[in-house]
Amino acid sequence: MSKLHDLIRTMCPNGVEFVKLNTLGTFENIGVDKKTVPGEPFVKLLNYVDVYKNKYINKEIPQMTVSSPQKKLDSCSIKQWDIFVTPTSETRDDIGHSAVSIEDIDGAVYSYHIMRFRLNNPNRVAACFINYLFESQEVQKQIFKFASGQTRFGLSKYKFGDIVIPFPPIEVQEEIVKILDRFADYAAELQAELQAELQAELQARKEQYEYYRNLLLTFNPSACGCGTDGEQEIKVTTWGGHSYEIAWKTMGEICKKTKNIKWKDNPSKECLYIDLSSVDCETHGFSNQLTTINAETAPSRAQQIVETNDVLFGTTRPTLMRFAIVPQKLSGNICSTGYAVLRANAEIVLPQFLYFILNTRRFLSFVENNQEGAGYPSISLSKLQSFYLPIPPLELQEKIVAILDRFETLVNDLTQGLPAEIAAVKEQYEYYRNKLLTFKQIA
Repeated sequence: MSKLHDLIRTMCPNGVEFVKLNTLGTFENIGVDKKTVPGEPFVKLLNYVDVYKNKYINKEIPQMTVSSPQKKLDSCSIKQWDIFVTPTSETRDDIGHSAVSIEDIDGAVYSYHIMRFRLNNPNRVAACFINYLFESQEVQKQIFKFASGQTRFGLSKYKFGDIVIPFPPIEVQEEIVKILDRFADYAAELQAELQAELQAELQARKEQYEYYRNLLLTFNPSACGCGTDGEQEIKVTTWGGHSYEIAWKTMGEICKKTKNIKWKDNPSKECLYIDLSSVDCETHGFSNQLTTINAETAPSRAQQIVETNDVLFGTTRPTLMRFAIVPQKLSGNICSTGYAVLRANAEIVLPQFLYFILNTRRFLSFVENNQEGAGYPSISLSKLQSFYLPIPPLELQEKIVAILDRFETLVNDLTQGLPAEIAAVKEQYEYYRNKLLTFKQIA
C-alpha cells in the first residue's frame, strides 16, 4: 500500500474533505411493486435480495419478472454507476447494504423495497468508493444512529442524504477501490477454498464415524430369530479381547412408559414446547429458541412430558431421522405427539446407547420398511416398539458410548469450526477495509 500512502501524503497531508451524500447525488425510493398488472409492459425487477447478496450488479442479476407502468420505466431505471441501498430491515444491522450497477440494464427497474442513489457526476471510481463506504464502521454508525422504528427499522431518503462521508481526491479513491477489489476477490477465493477443504474433511470424518458406529453396534442379528419369531436368544460376542453375552430385546421391552400432561389440571403452568422443527436432523441438537406455552396457547399436539435422557424420535417423515436426547435443562417440558418418547430403563440399557442405536443403518432400514403413507409417511409407536436391538452388558455399553461420544465430538467440533474459520477471514477483510476507509478530516 506504499502507493496509497504516497498519494495521501502528497495530495491530502492535512486530511480530507468530508461531505454529505446529498451533495454528491440524489436518493430515490419510488421503485416498482412486485406484481403483474394486465396491459402493463413486463420488466426485470432488481429487488432487496439482489442488493443484499451482491456488491456489483450486472444484467444477469435481476431475475424476477413483473409489470410496470410506462411512466416508471424511466424514473426507476438502472444506469451504470447507480448505487442501490437496503433502506429497511427487522434489525438496524441489515440497513445500508449496497451494490453498484456496473452497466446500464435496459428493460429493468428497481423495487420499492430498495433505494437508488444516482450520482450527479456518474463515474466508476466514485461509485465504487461510496459503495465500499457503506460497509465502513463510520457510515454504519450513522445509519444505526439515524434508523428509526419499532418492529421494523428504516432510514428515509433524506436521512441517507445527511450521512457524512470522507471524500478524498479521485486518485486516492481509485487506489483504495483497486486494493479493496483485490482483497475482496482474495477473501472470496480463500473462503471458497477453505469451505471446500473443510467440507471434504468433515465428510471424511462423518464417513469414518458412521463406519465405526455401525461396526461397534453390530452384533450379528441374523444369528438369532430376532425380528421373526421373537425369540430372545442370547449370543456371545468378543469385544476388546473379552467375551460378552448379548441379549436381543424389543424397544418396547427396554423402554418405560411415559406420561402426558393434563392441561386442565395445570391451567397456570408454563412450559417450553418441543415441536418437530425444534430438533436438527443433522446435528440432532435442540433449537435455542423454543416457544413458551400454557393451557390456553398449547397446540393440540403439545401433550408429552419429557425427562432428562429421554430419546425423542420424530415419527412423522421418519426417514429424516429427526432424533435427539433430552438435556437436563429441558426436563419437565412438553414435546409434540409427533415424537416417540423413548425412556430407557437404565437398569437394562443406557439412554446414550439407545440414542446411538437410532443412528445405525439397521434402524434406518427398519424405519424405511415400516413407515406407512405415501404423501405424509409416518411410523407408529407400536411398530417402533417391535424393533429388536442388541443389549450388551452395561459395562460394554459404557465403553461403546465413550468411543462414539469422542467421535461425535470430533465431527461437531469441525462442523462448528467451519463457520468460525470463514468468519475469521471475513473479520480480517473487514478490519483492513475499515482501516483503508478511515480518514482524518481537514481541520
